[in-house]
Amino acid sequence: MHFLMKAFITGINGFVGRYLAKYLLEKGFEVTGIDRNSVEVKGCDVEECDILDKEKVELLIEKIKPDVIFHLAALSSVKQSFSNPEDTKKVSIEGTKNLFDAVIEANINPVILVISSLQVYGAPDKVPITEDSELRPASPYAEAKVEQEKLCKEYFKKGLKIIITRSFNHTGPEQSEEFVWPSFAKQIAEIETGKRKEIKVGNLSVKRDFSDVRDIVRAYLLAVEKCEPGETYNICSGKAYNIGEMLDILKSYSTTDIQVIVEPSRLRKIDVPLLYGNNSKFFKATGWKPEIPFEQTLKDILEYWRKRV
Repeated sequence: MHFLMKAFITGINGFVGRYLAKYLLEKGFEVTGIDRNSVEVKGCDVEECDILDKEKVELLIEKIKPDVIFHLAALSSVKQSFSNPEDTKKVSIEGTKNLFDAVIEANINPVILVISSLQVYGAPDKVPITEDSELRPASPYAEAKVEQEKLCKEYFKKGLKIIITRSFNHTGPEQSEEFVWPSFAKQIAEIETGKRKEIKVGNLSVKRDFSDVRDIVRAYLLAVEKCEPGETYNICSGKAYNIGEMLDILKSYSTTDIQVIVEPSRLRKIDVPLLYGNNSKFFKATGWKPEIPFEQTLKDILEYWRKRV
């Protein structure tokens, strides 16, 4: 059995939330979660609750009295945050405040993991990015995360055991197709079935730090077990993957001839050529490192889309 028994996940039906719930169940946790929509997550008790519903959040925290909280609820699309900045900020800032206030109200002191993002760094002066790199948020999503982190520091001073992780890009089967690898994999699967002729891409020359979602959820549990409250940690592979090269690997898993077309609408106005993180602070605290090779992740994403297409 596990020393932390009751886990509470906000945004349990999100891409990472579902993987985290499954992983915690395997580790012997009792898992409860909230999500805006009424959903079923196998083996978990899921309550339909918007993180902005202060009273309901208080009620649930009071009832469950979790030992550990994983705060994942967010509007997580950087792209959509430009068209919906108000709600993006509301969920990250007011939602987080509601959660922290509910914990204080219930008079409990769980370990709280708050998931921030590589986006807070914007375009850094140098790589690899460390936790001390300057914060330069370049989207409403990133600004919301910076504000959320400030809130964490305030409530840490009030005595809450809050740990912040800045997660870099992660992917895997079941991720939404608005993200790069699911988008490519789905298009390849469609080409294989004759539904489309070519794959449309954006800028293939950039290099990014990617991890597998299954490694990420393992990191989140280690974070609540071993990291210091009040501290901030990068969770990343520490490697830079060239998008074009990785696309070639993904294409190599298919026997079909695949034409690649650059589509202007997929190009970003500002695209930092090279972004990757330094994970040594997190490694020192937890011993974590990614175990799933990125080639395997890509293979699994492609298999997922082949079953769907």
